[in-house]
Amino acid sequence: MPVRITTLVENSQGEHRALKNEHGLSFFIEKDNHSILFDSGQSANFIHNAGQLRLDMTAIDHVVLSHGHYDHSGGLRSLLQVHSGFELTLGQGFFDEKYAFYNGSYEFIGNNFNEAFLRDSGVSYAFVDSPITEIVEGVWVITGFDRRHMDEVISPRFVLRKSDGFDPDQFSDEVLVAVDSPRGIIILLGCSHPGMKNMIDTVRSLLNRPVYAVLGGTHLVEASRESLEKSISYLADDSFKVLGVSHCTGEKAMDILRASNCRYFHNRTGSSLYVE
Repeated sequence: MPVRITTLVENSQGEHRALKNEHGLSFFIEKDNHSILFDSGQSANFIHNAGQLRLDMTAIDHVVLSHGHYDHSGGLRSLLQVHSGFELTLGQGFFDEKYAFYNGSYEFIGNNFNEAFLRDSGVSYAFVDSPITEIVEGVWVITGFDRRHMDEVISPRFVLRKSDGFDPDQFSDEVLVAVDSPRGIIILLGCSHPGMKNMIDTVRSLLNRPVYAVLGGTHLVEASRESLEKSISYLADDSFKVLGVSHCTGEKAMDILRASNCRYFHNRTGSSLYVE
C-alpha cells in the first residue's frame, strides 16, 4: 500500500509561502488508512500548516513524540484543542527535566506539559517498554539504541535536573519511527541525540530489511570534524535511496550532502514523500 509522509513543520520555509516554519519538527504519516503524527513542533504552526495542506488532524489515531524537547513536543497542547482521540506513545524518561547548559547558566528546554496534564486531558498514553513496538501493522516505534559508533558523542551541554543537581542527558527517552513501504523501510528521526548511525543500525538489526529512506534530524550540527566525515561517508551508501535530513542536521552537513550525494534533498516545511 502507498505511504505518504508530509513534513508539517521544519526550520525552513518551502515552496508554499502560506505555511509557517519554526525551529522544530513534525511529520504526518499516512499508511493503510492510518494517520500518525510523529512530533508536534514547538507550537500550533503544524496545525495551521495541516489546514493549508488539506490534511485532517482529527483523523490522527496515533501520536509519537521523539523525545522530551520543546521543539518536538510543544505543539501537543494545541493538538488537544482540536483532537484527543489518539494513542500517545512516549519513551522512558520523556518527562525528565531537560536543560541546556551555557557558560554557567541553565535553560529549561523540556516539555510544556506533564503526566498530570495528560491524565486531566483524558489522553491515552503509554511508555515503550521494549526496543521495538509495532503501533499499527508495519509501523514501529524503536528505542534503546546500540551505541556502537564511538564517534557519536552526546553534547555535554544537554543535562537533566535531579534532586541533587544535574546529570548528563543520555537521551534514554529518544525513539524513532520506522515505516514499512513497498520499497523498504522509511526511518523518521527526531533529533538523533543517541547518534544517527547508532539509530539506523539498530533499525537494520531489529527489522533486517533494507532501509529505503531516512528523514528528519541527525544532530550533525554539533558533530566533530571526524564524526561529520564518518557520517557523510555512512550516508553515501547507495542502499539509501532517499535522504531527506534537515532540522538539527546543520547547514555545513547539508551543504556537503547537497554537493556530494544525489539522493539528498532538503526536507522543508510542506515537503511530502510518496512511496508507491
